Amino acid sequence: MKSILVREIKSFFGSPIGYLVIALFLILNGLFLWVFQGDYNILNTGFADMSPFFTLSPWILIFLIPAVTMRSFSDEKKQGTLELLLTKPLSHWQIVNGKFFGAFLLIIIAIIPTFIYVFAISNLGSPEGNIDMGSTIGSYFGLLFLIAGYSAIGIFTSTLSENQIVAFIIAVFLSFFFYFGFDGLATLTPNSANFISELGMQEHFKSMSRGVIDTRDILYFSSITIAFLSLTVYKLKSVQL
Repeated sequence: MKSILVREIKSFFGSPIGYLVIALFLILNGLFLWVFQGDYNILNTGFADMSPFFTLSPWILIFLIPAVTMRSFSDEKKQGTLELLLTKPLSHWQIVNGKFFGAFLLIIIAIIPTFIYVFAISNLGSPEGNIDMGSTIGSYFGLLFLIAGYSAIGIFTSTLSENQIVAFIIAVFLSFFFYFGFDGLATLTPNSANFISELGMQEHFKSMSRGVIDTRDILYFSSITIAFLSLTVYKLKSVQL
């Protein structure tokens, strides 16, 4: 797995992809949070908290993560190297996990510079340091699990077609559905609204954003991640047959 992971990281930073993803994430967040006037502008909210960032980031990542993962197996298929990759002395899970953690780590690298927002908001608070660190830490944990879920979905969809654009579109659709779709369905069925909402990522992400790390939320995101990685392994096995 380590060899696949290292190869993925090198491929990201050996081309403009890695730098572009990090730059886009930071620039888009920076513009919406500090420059553009609107609901996401931290200076306009009047509160020293990171809520606008954690509201905006899942939507940016819905498009950014599929852009990273779309080439994972699609590119291997297009170049005809997938069969060669599968013949290496690595299990299917090692290959999939290497691809998954490569994409996951790239997004984590993009997230790390946003810690400066916490420092800036803490200094801007009145009194200084007046920021809810419990909620902020919980939200960052929630974001990590959300990134894992999106990455697993993207890795899976990259096995469905050798066309990277098709893989990207399917990943965006599935990520959007799992994050927002269940809340939309909940509005159509008021009698079971709570149950349906809890099937979606947004409900569990919001729960973690309150600063309470509930095992149910961890199990939910872990299940989604493992389920899509398992589907990826199954798809690879069917290719090899």
